[in-house]
Amino acid sequence: MTLPQPAPAHGLFGHLEHSKPDPLLSLIAEFKADPRADKIDLGVGVYQDESGITPVMEAVKRAEQVLVDTQDSKSYLGLEGDVGYVAHLAPLITNAPVKGVQTPGGTGALRLASELIAHARPGARVWLGTPTWPNHEPVFKAAGLTIKTYRHYDPATLSLDFDATREALKSAQEGDIVLLHASCHNPTGADFSPGQWTELAALISLRGLVPLIDFAYQGLGRGFKEDAEGLNKVLAQVDEALLAYSCDKNFGLYRDRVGALFVMAPDSATVYSNVLAIARPNWSMPPDHGGAVVRIILESEELKEIWRLELDGMRARIHAIRRELAKADPFFAPLADQNGMFGVLPLPPAKIARLKSEQGIYMAGSGRINLTGLRGDGLARFAQAVTQA
Repeated sequence: MTLPQPAPAHGLFGHLEHSKPDPLLSLIAEFKADPRADKIDLGVGVYQDESGITPVMEAVKRAEQVLVDTQDSKSYLGLEGDVGYVAHLAPLITNAPVKGVQTPGGTGALRLASELIAHARPGARVWLGTPTWPNHEPVFKAAGLTIKTYRHYDPATLSLDFDATREALKSAQEGDIVLLHASCHNPTGADFSPGQWTELAALISLRGLVPLIDFAYQGLGRGFKEDAEGLNKVLAQVDEALLAYSCDKNFGLYRDRVGALFVMAPDSATVYSNVLAIARPNWSMPPDHGGAVVRIILESEELKEIWRLELDGMRARIHAIRRELAKADPFFAPLADQNGMFGVLPLPPAKIARLKSEQGIYMAGSGRINLTGLRGDGLARFAQAVTQA
């Protein structure tokens, strides 16, 4: 007779160590608790308008009303999600033969891509230019992938280090994965030029590398079509590629988590079947609301035009902030030629802490700033405080 085994002395969770809180989330909480009226929030990673809020876009409001009036069921959509959403989205990104599936945000697309890579090639190497979005490395490591890094950006000069990128890819091995930001590089804002994209595409093809392209900010960089030009140069040179897309930023659907993973492969049907098989134990069926909203907008020429005009306004505001900073002090001049909401400043943590405590200026400890947090008199005050620091 087998007797029941006693429970471990420390129980199931007794050996767990307390996880450190996410520093950016802690910073957001500190900002909210700060009573100063002139405080400046450059830490939160979402678009803010001139009044300091992240608005619901007019096109989204109208599409949501259509959804309320016409939706007749809340039943599951299936593993693929809203197939109309994916079908309307793909042509706005590329003419390459990609096949897509809806995911919970861009993060869900990256995690699904990571697990697909690990399933096809366990322990595969992924090349990351640094700095990069802080969640990239944890997502890839969670899937058991091997991380290789190189310098994408020189914080001392606030500029792209393309030489380091080129040399890293020359040393990569056939079959390695290379993570590329399609536009509006997070966190630096330093994107590849058209000529550099051409060189990257040729080098990736020559070395037999597989691009994994993170496309989270289409329309917030140089323009909606222009932001996709680089990735299309790459897709034209390769047989296999993965594209993780997010609608959270360019449709303002942050809390609805609207993304998609697109794959390009010679045998796309087999790859796609594996994508669905991996999605099943992760989230089973993706959430519907945000994807349906995007589909309704893209199905309507009227709503699509309203959305594009709103997106143009957001992009124009971001570039205006970059120009104003560049005029405020030569130190910020490189920011004028960069894209998207973010930039990285070469400030040590001690000085960033002083800016917070003495000036009420909140930014990530890495020096990353969200430029849309600057408005009114806050821009000049921020520029002066940083140059003095």
